[in-house]
Amino acid sequence: MEGRPNWLNAAIFYEIYPQSFNDTNADGIGDMKGIIEKLDYIKELGCNALWINPCFQSPFYDAGYDVEDYLTVAPRYGTNEDLVQLFKEAHKRDMHVLLDLVPGHTSVNHKWFRESMKAEKNPYTDRYVWTDSTWEEPDGMNALKGIAERVGACGVNFFSHQPALNYGYYKPNPEKKWQQSMDAPGPLATREAMKDVMRFWLKAGCDGFRVDMAGSLVKNDEDGKGTIMLWQDIRKFLDEEFPGAAMVSEWGEPDKSLAGGFHMDFLLHFGPSHYNDLFRCDEPWFSRRGKGDVTAFWEKYQESYRKSCGGLICIPSGNHDMDRLARRLDQEEMKLVFAFLLTMPGAPFIYYGDEIGMRYVEGLKSVEGGYERTGSRSPMQWDDSLNAGFSAADPAKLYIAQDSAADRPTAAAQMKDPDSLYNEVKRLIAFRQSHAALRNDGEIVFLQTGNYPLAYMRQGGGESLAVVINPSREQAAWECHAELGQALYHIGETLTRTDEGWSVPPCSVGIYQL
Repeated sequence: MEGRPNWLNAAIFYEIYPQSFNDTNADGIGDMKGIIEKLDYIKELGCNALWINPCFQSPFYDAGYDVEDYLTVAPRYGTNEDLVQLFKEAHKRDMHVLLDLVPGHTSVNHKWFRESMKAEKNPYTDRYVWTDSTWEEPDGMNALKGIAERVGACGVNFFSHQPALNYGYYKPNPEKKWQQSMDAPGPLATREAMKDVMRFWLKAGCDGFRVDMAGSLVKNDEDGKGTIMLWQDIRKFLDEEFPGAAMVSEWGEPDKSLAGGFHMDFLLHFGPSHYNDLFRCDEPWFSRRGKGDVTAFWEKYQESYRKSCGGLICIPSGNHDMDRLARRLDQEEMKLVFAFLLTMPGAPFIYYGDEIGMRYVEGLKSVEGGYERTGSRSPMQWDDSLNAGFSAADPAKLYIAQDSAADRPTAAAQMKDPDSLYNEVKRLIAFRQSHAALRNDGEIVFLQTGNYPLAYMRQGGGESLAVVINPSREQAAWECHAELGQALYHIGETLTRTDEGWSVPPCSVGIYQL
């Protein structure tokens, strides 16, 4: 894809939820110095890029996705200088860092919102989506009302404490004067303010952004046309001032996000992707029970891939909004999951702790707006010391309670065990990086003939590889008469020839020369 930073073609991301990663000052909350301390661990695993969830000043009603100040690191994580030092230390190790940009809404504590609530007109009056009547909510949105001097109700994007920033309406309703066009002064000022945020952190040394809810900015937006135009304008700004800045969207519609100038789009866990048919349903396809269904996923994936036109589609192992893989799959099943994730196109994203099979912690009370997601946000398990090496704090002070099981996985134990999930992931990453066909920008052709096995061809750099995965405990038949070469990587037994094609062993994955 033209304009994509070269490093993205070989990037393997490690997602860090900063409050749960590594605590260096014994307050029970992870911090920037803790991330710096573990960069070598991430590098040794094979990851060469980081996505850091929101780390800016916030009241933390939504884990930092309610930003109070875009230009200041939350004091509980450290200082701006600590984050800049993290950029420097990552770059020393040939690693890149994406920050999490939340452009669609702020906290109610943000200075912009406090000013917008005033009755007197000021530079922030139109920074948010306000109606002209306290009794009228914006169409299709919940709203805050009865809290301001000014007359009107303010739309919210998600939780009730996250007022929606105003980027305008693609098709304003002329009968509703408060619906401003995209080129009205208020929406344009919001756009420029967000450019200033991006400019600030790019100058400080970050390498780009993962953008939260990237497709939601312009309202009454026919087929995303207005939001695409908005991001094209931001892309132009970046190309002029920061041509190396990488942009990854949480959009889930690559034909729109990539047209807007993003380099990558996430395959989302909600919507029509059927992504969770693989890992997070009552009968995951990757379960050895063999009762899942992969067909809807690969049909939808192929549609998205065709629309991507050379852009990258990212399939994460998980994130802070999903159940952990280990909630429904065991470590042997997860080895096959990672064989899939690390042989697909697009930049892989590994959620912290997934590489050791950290579990979803059942029964936790909601912390900072996590609700049922809280169980996927527990502190990283490093070793067998106090608090699994996450923090020297009293366990009662931990931000979120840890997995208390005696057999909880730890990074230290898995690094010593050559047959561990960690070491399988490490081997798979190294294998991916040593084969041109498996680069992020390599091509894929599905060779699927049924539900089990999953088979696809990767091509690139003059190399062709076939990947064949059968997580079921039952032998599978693959009706394919292609001649396969040597098995370059395999878990379980390798394929055998039959009159109809190939017999695929149970609980296996093989990567073959073509």
